Amino acid sequence: MDHPLTIQPNRPTPPCTIVIFGASGDLARRKLLPALYNLVHCGKGMMPARSAVLGFARTPLTSDQFCSTAREAVDRFSRLKVEEDCWQSFVQSLGYLGGLDQPDGFRRLRERLEQTERERGIPENRIYYLSVPPEAYSDCVARLAAEGMIAPANAPHFTRVVVEKPIGHDLPSALEINRTLRKHLDESQIFRIDHYLGKETVQNLLVLRFANSIFERLWGSRNVDHVQITVAESEGVGTRAGYYDHSGALRDMVQNHLLQLLTLLTMEAPVSLDAIAVREGKLNVLRALRPIRAELARTQTVRARYSAGQVDGVEVPGYLDERGVAAHSRTETFTALKLYVDNWRWSGVPFYVRTGKRLGRRASSIIVQFRDVPKILFNRDANLPSNLLTLRIQPDEGFSFDVIAKQPGLDLGLRPVRMNLSYASAFGEPSPDAYERLLLDVMNGDHTLFPSGAFVQKSWEFIQGILDAWADDARVPIEEYPCGSWGPRAADALIAADGRAWREP
Repeated sequence: MDHPLTIQPNRPTPPCTIVIFGASGDLARRKLLPALYNLVHCGKGMMPARSAVLGFARTPLTSDQFCSTAREAVDRFSRLKVEEDCWQSFVQSLGYLGGLDQPDGFRRLRERLEQTERERGIPENRIYYLSVPPEAYSDCVARLAAEGMIAPANAPHFTRVVVEKPIGHDLPSALEINRTLRKHLDESQIFRIDHYLGKETVQNLLVLRFANSIFERLWGSRNVDHVQITVAESEGVGTRAGYYDHSGALRDMVQNHLLQLLTLLTMEAPVSLDAIAVREGKLNVLRALRPIRAELARTQTVRARYSAGQVDGVEVPGYLDERGVAAHSRTETFTALKLYVDNWRWSGVPFYVRTGKRLGRRASSIIVQFRDVPKILFNRDANLPSNLLTLRIQPDEGFSFDVIAKQPGLDLGLRPVRMNLSYASAFGEPSPDAYERLLLDVMNGDHTLFPSGAFVQKSWEFIQGILDAWADDARVPIEEYPCGSWGPRAADALIAADGRAWREP
């Protein structure tokens, strides 16, 4: 089959107005505005021409100033080259309103929305993207409701609210945010965004597993020895030190990104591709995730922070020397965990997950290591390498499969070979940015790639147990690792205790 088989064709996207709260901030500049431009790019247009984008923030800017800032952002961060005709089409949809923090700010927002909808002939379909700190969610949603800008879930026109991670700082705060959102919104109107789920390889996990019988029949404890999930970053905390020092790697990465990857990798086949079925499958994995009890935290968890070292030949400071980090901070920049999914399919299979900053390079992958062949025939004396399925999430999205083959020649020589697929080379075009996919799904009302409120609660219940164990520094001390390494020795010891070793992504 040389031509693609389209299972779920893109539906016509309804015209709408997207309001970006915090539009003068870094996320809007680096991700949201470039993604929206790419969605309306000539020849790639996925948004109706009548749709509008309205920036809403505290900063006092004119619409012309905002458009100028948007052009600079798109020039720098868009994956598609900016074409003047396309830009002129996009910029006509842009507007800006300051005064988010003013008493009459939301009244003026309502009036501006009504004016925009009249002028462009847009129905009252509205998306509010809350690119603001989580502590501001409650006030924003309450003020939207007070001004009558949230339609009922069954109304002819839709209201959708997008919130960014982190959804809470711990279990109580996450529950409070969920209660706040549900006070004014139906669950169907809430989109909790996790940009990792928009990456091509992550989306391809379901296809790889459930459209290929060869992998699904190998998927489980009968054939899999263990799984490694690595999300490595080479950069430090940079300008995010103020936020990061109150968060850390466990909250910032494991509670959302890594647990999402784990659930997609291990969930049972959903009854359909409907968002409810997929979300329920992922939630069932969290229900089966074995809690890490306090007495086992020392052997199943590692936490560490980076010390001074070199990255790409450049000397960089340690975490405690970064600007904005408290002098006596106990925040981790690296964590490694050993997890178990206690269900029939995965019983006994360890999942080793790790994530950290200032590691050897920026790379994310999932490595599924299959059980060794018996110590007979070819493996009697050779100690053959294991078969590996590697799913590369970034930077070179794709996957590979390591097998053993006979080396050409008269002797019976064996060597490992890698069957490799790179999305960029195989399909001849770069993958869409994660935010493009996710923003389009919000416009279409598709929740498949968005965590549910129940998922957020269950993931925090698991993470809270680790946080409680870490409250005692004597139980799980904070280690150190030099910048440019692959983490602390304690992480190597965690996996080595089971006779295994980390594989570089």
